[in-house]
Amino acid sequence: MVAVEEARAEIERELDAIDLACSRFRADSELARVNREAGAVSRVGPLLAEAIAVSLRGAELTDGAVDPTVGGDLIRAGYDRDWRAITRVADSPFNGLVRACARPPRAAQREGAGWRGVMLDRRAGLVRIPPGVSLDLGATCKAWAADRAAAIAGEISGGGALVSIGGDLALAGEAPAGGWRVLVGDSSWGGGGQTIGVPTGALATSGTTVRRWRHDGERMHHIIDTRSGRPARSRWRTVSVAAENCVDANIAATATLASRYGSSWLAGTDLAARLVAHGGDVTVLGGWPAEG
Repeated sequence: MVAVEEARAEIERELDAIDLACSRFRADSELARVNREAGAVSRVGPLLAEAIAVSLRGAELTDGAVDPTVGGDLIRAGYDRDWRAITRVADSPFNGLVRACARPPRAAQREGAGWRGVMLDRRAGLVRIPPGVSLDLGATCKAWAADRAAAIAGEISGGGALVSIGGDLALAGEAPAGGWRVLVGDSSWGGGGQTIGVPTGALATSGTTVRRWRHDGERMHHIIDTRSGRPARSRWRTVSVAAENCVDANIAATATLASRYGSSWLAGTDLAARLVAHGGDVTVLGGWPAEG
């Protein structure tokens, strides 16, 4: 128990440091400063430099479907503050999750945007983003934090560990017999799902059932189609992926929702995945266990 508490305390310190480095919603974060200094070269610490490098790798692997330069698109869509500021309204058709936008979303303005315009020198701790561009690391940073946290827990405890950060799961060490029992759900408020055993690696879920809102009758969510700068229109509402690490799992899940290639892109990776269509139909790929 002492090791568990020690691991928890160290993970909390790590997450606090990552939040201070990488949050788009904190005026005092390094990332907020980089966004304010768009067009100029900014000096960054090793945590933010690594987080940006991870996000750029995700963009490269997905041909830009997962792109950290969507910060401006998210702001234009109304996602301009921490999700904890969401207002719950009992009569919402989205099960109570509503975002009150202060201004209507404008048309996409992606001139000069795109991950290839980001210049990063990790060794020197320097980054430059194009003028008018705002970085958002949400597609990879939480999963990256889960991987780091699991490694910390495993090292300190000397045994098996599972870390969940916002539903992104990363494992370290030896799992219990049959694997860690995990309920793979379709939303944060319950409902359908599937319980599976996860023996190793990581598991990530991306979806449009939770972080969504409406404005002037239009449905919005946080998965951006980088071709249009608007919330992506996908056949799927939720995609769960198992991989060797949480970053790769989350990149694949998010790309499936954001990419025009959808599940055909995911099928080409051979990763185990569970996809839920808007009507509730479930498709499994890559050896994901069938529904019991």
